[in-house]
Amino acid sequence: MKGAQILIESLLKEKVEVIFGYPGGQVLPLFDALYDAPIRFILTRHEQAAAHAADGYSRATGKVGVCIATSGPGATNLVTGIATAYMDSIPMIAITGQVKTSLIGNDAFQEADVTGITRPITKHNFLVKDIKELAKTINEAFYIASTGRPGPVLIDVPVDVQQQDTEFVWPQEANIRSYKPTCFGHPGQIKKAAKLIAAARRPLLYVGGGVITSGAHHQLKELAEKLNAPVTVTLMGLGAFPATHELFLGMLGMHGTGYANHATMESDLIIAIGARFDDRVTGRVDTFAPGAKVIHIDIDPASISKNIKVDIPIVGDAKNVLGQLLEEIKKVPETREWLKTIESWRKKHPLSYKDGNKIKPQYIMEQLYEITKGDAIITTEVGQHQMWAAQWYKYLTPRTFISSGGLGTMGFGFPASMGAKIAYPKKQVFDIAGDGSIQMNIQELATCVCNKINVKVIIFNNGYLGMVRQWQELFYKRRYSHTCITAPDFVKLAESYGAVGLRVTKKDDVRRALEKAISIDNVVFVDIHVEPEENVFPMVPAGEAINKMLSGGLA
Repeated sequence: MKGAQILIESLLKEKVEVIFGYPGGQVLPLFDALYDAPIRFILTRHEQAAAHAADGYSRATGKVGVCIATSGPGATNLVTGIATAYMDSIPMIAITGQVKTSLIGNDAFQEADVTGITRPITKHNFLVKDIKELAKTINEAFYIASTGRPGPVLIDVPVDVQQQDTEFVWPQEANIRSYKPTCFGHPGQIKKAAKLIAAARRPLLYVGGGVITSGAHHQLKELAEKLNAPVTVTLMGLGAFPATHELFLGMLGMHGTGYANHATMESDLIIAIGARFDDRVTGRVDTFAPGAKVIHIDIDPASISKNIKVDIPIVGDAKNVLGQLLEEIKKVPETREWLKTIESWRKKHPLSYKDGNKIKPQYIMEQLYEITKGDAIITTEVGQHQMWAAQWYKYLTPRTFISSGGLGTMGFGFPASMGAKIAYPKKQVFDIAGDGSIQMNIQELATCVCNKINVKVIIFNNGYLGMVRQWQELFYKRRYSHTCITAPDFVKLAESYGAVGLRVTKKDDVRRALEKAISIDNVVFVDIHVEPEENVFPMVPAGEAINKMLSGGLA
């Protein structure tokens, strides 16, 4: 087989069903092989969108997303999407074309050192110079991307390797001597954790995206109910624990709920599961949870004690470790007084906003939840709308909230929604966007219309780069330096691509517009003109402890 055919056969062996990408000179042999391949190919209108779509597909399904680009600018356009997946531990394979092996290092036309460029933002990357190594490399790449702490892997394939011939030999299994992730927790550490849990009076389960990656949500719920302990989640952990559950405290951190942040600071035992104590969660590190012992369960040993000192580290897969812990726990803490205290914080610091005749973004999210009853996939761009989507929609199951957490990538949500919708064509998929973020990858309207990827985009149109403007209002004396933006006519823009545009300027029309968007068998942009200077609260200023929240005059 030619190298290009080996690539396709290898992807089929890995059960790849859809690829996102963009053709170019150094991947022409691969695209010629794709012409007859039984794999769905989605031609995006920008390589960055291809990476985000593969990422969104992966987040929605748990499978490895795949994207393809040519050498040089095609490959470098993938970089933001690769970095986004890397920061959030998303399994993804990026395949890039490269100039001929004889030209590498000669500054040939459309040459870029993509393996060098992406080394800091991939879990691993490969430059395949020998066609006999190609099948083995792809097998190893999928194994690395999907095991341990997942992440993106890049495979750079020179065009002459794609054109050469060799016998296709598929490895029976990937066996990488230097890469052996630990999947089960050490029994001694499990015993120590069980003793610490039994002695606690104010335990708190702090949950991140690792619980969703691991598929550990059932074990998490069982543990929370067994301990009668409250649960707080990171942005990436939304959906890991049902938001309607009485033990759920919502998100913690910079824009977390007041009661989650107070519970964290007053806890005597934090059980961290699949979370990395990110700075948006901890706030000022030296003040974080001063009276708490910390049990940290994570598959990545490098994440443990990196930001917060841990008392009992447990390295392993969250699902396996929680199963071990559930078997080991014989005595549970008495938490009734602790839950009463938390209930008083709930009443004192509820999530709230000042309602009125103007359209508030929080109201939109409440209406969307009422209409869908939580049975939808929500993707987001990045900004104020992202936080309102996190705070005001109730996520009941894993993989229903898809957002760029670690990198905070504007332009992520729309292409990610395409990936999610392709994965689940019968599900309602909504991209919650701002009038700034949506313009970063707005060209993907063409991709959606051409492929009948009928996502619904809800634009919170406030005329600003909202989150930056909020910081300028609060910390820079309202000096709005280059954060006022002029948006296009989103209705006309949508129509020009063959999609549907709806404009909403009155509060009474919000629910009708959302219901109408759902009923339309097409891509829909819902352009909702919201209160321009509405802010996201609560908010913890940078460098403050997480119980030092600004409330904006609210509770």
